Amino acid sequence: MIKFILSLVLTLFLAISSAFSAPCYGTKMPQANQYFSGFQTHLLLERDLEAEYGSLRSAQNFLGFSYGFFDWLTIDLKIGVGNLKQHPVDSDEVDYNSSFAGGYGVRFKLYDNQKKRLVFGFHHISVHPYSIDLDGIENRSILDDWQVSMLASYSFSKVTPYLGTKWSRVDYIHWVDDQRKRRMSDLTKGVGLVLGLDIPLSDRTWLNLEGQLFDGKALASSLNISF
Repeated sequence: MIKFILSLVLTLFLAISSAFSAPCYGTKMPQANQYFSGFQTHLLLERDLEAEYGSLRSAQNFLGFSYGFFDWLTIDLKIGVGNLKQHPVDSDEVDYNSSFAGGYGVRFKLYDNQKKRLVFGFHHISVHPYSIDLDGIENRSILDDWQVSMLASYSFSKVTPYLGTKWSRVDYIHWVDDQRKRRMSDLTKGVGLVLGLDIPLSDRTWLNLEGQLFDGKALASSLNISF
């Protein structure tokens, strides 16, 4: 089974290699044919772009849905709204107001032994804020946020903390009239640290808190319920 999972992971990774930071969701996964739902807030506090393009940040709110195809395979989907704030070098910040945002991802349970768990994940968020007018010229933007992650958790009686690493890329796609440019994040800062915590509120509900460091600065929280 492990060889099959690893082969599936490799196939998925190669299929999306042209696209490579979204929340990792933690290691809590629905069993086969069950699902979770919840409300999630994701704050991308700072992410440096390549070369002289400065940095960006974003705030996003989602309604999420996670479905267990198997006990070891979960698909994560979400829809909501998000904004984008891009800060060029030696220039004022450009503020795009909130509009449509969505995301998807998969998680593979690689190891599960009662209290210990190891989970591999891939997630993507795309934010499409409203266009703005700068000096009489229309400016449009898209934020593409990609990551792969590996998380390990240990369940205590009250909480389940998790720790892991990830590789991520955030692209700022920018149109000035019809001229389009894709500006990638600084890939010398592509590897990050993930710290998270699942806090049970009842038998079916829990709070997830997560922070990300080094590749960028991000925080996420969600209130979830299992069905």
